Amino acid sequence: MTKRLLTVDGLTVSFHTREGQNQAVRNVSFHIDAGETLGIVGESGSGKSVTAKAVMGLVSAPGEMLSGEIIFDGDRVLEFSEKKWRTVRGNRMAMVFQDPMTALNPVKKIGFQMAEVIRRHRGLGKEAAFREAVELLRKVGIPEPERRLNQYPHELSGGMRQRVMIAMALSCSPELLIADEPTTALDVTIQAQILDLIKELKEQSDTAVALITHDLGVVAQVCTRVIVMYGGMVMEEGTVDDIFYRTGHPYTQGLLRSLPGQGGAGRQRLVPIEGTPPDLIHPPSGCPFQERCPHAMAKCSELPPRYVLGQGHSSLCWLLDEHRTLAQALGEGGPAHG
Repeated sequence: MTKRLLTVDGLTVSFHTREGQNQAVRNVSFHIDAGETLGIVGESGSGKSVTAKAVMGLVSAPGEMLSGEIIFDGDRVLEFSEKKWRTVRGNRMAMVFQDPMTALNPVKKIGFQMAEVIRRHRGLGKEAAFREAVELLRKVGIPEPERRLNQYPHELSGGMRQRVMIAMALSCSPELLIADEPTTALDVTIQAQILDLIKELKEQSDTAVALITHDLGVVAQVCTRVIVMYGGMVMEEGTVDDIFYRTGHPYTQGLLRSLPGQGGAGRQRLVPIEGTPPDLIHPPSGCPFQERCPHAMAKCSELPPRYVLGQGHSSLCWLLDEHRTLAQALGEGGPAHG
């Protein structure tokens, strides 16, 4: 039986601003099993990164966790003391941040930063920690690792800095690796190399991975299950096949239509999702996607229940009322029959 590694239940996170409370994450629930790769997908501002930071215990003022439960390997994360976090964060749970230039210290050499992490969590001496750092850089495909350890972050390319971050995150063989947009701002070739690296390392160590991205194309290459977030909420959850071939929410459908190469051979016109994400200081009372949804109806002013479409596949959409699939609902004339 597969081990349940992480459970997030009813997570709500808010940020105090001068304009009011920004409700960044609203009643989010999902799980990750040991060894699996979960994609967390959505546009900027959908709550993906805030959810990840909450899991890692990194939400601080002006942020506040208002409700919910996070359980990691049977332990209640919200009850961790800072001392307990020091044994878990970076050791059993690790995170690769979106921008390695802000995550790495610009005035300290790569070797010093890597060795510091290894010594703190694994208790190795200075020389042993540097030897381990060399092996980790070699493992993530960085040439001349001994030389790179004596360089500063700005002396490395964006792809190399991201590899350094992955090497640091994996230095203690974590049970859970959270990768927040690890391929953003990298060219296509480097993106592919980083994704292949994550897949390879996961297979070697059986580490569970939460991959945060706005790109469903990335998800198709790496993930087994997906949650689709919008307006701080989970709109849809399912396997990669569910999301791509049995789509259960108009927002997911919109993300798929904006992917290059969808819809057949030859050059395809990309279809953007019109409009802008909701104001989470004054979020809509119903479906957060209603203002941008081409199938919106009066009923959408109320928050829909979560409809189960299959094993592990669910969606938050009134079009699925009466237990129909999204395709059936739209095929029967769309929202007029919803």
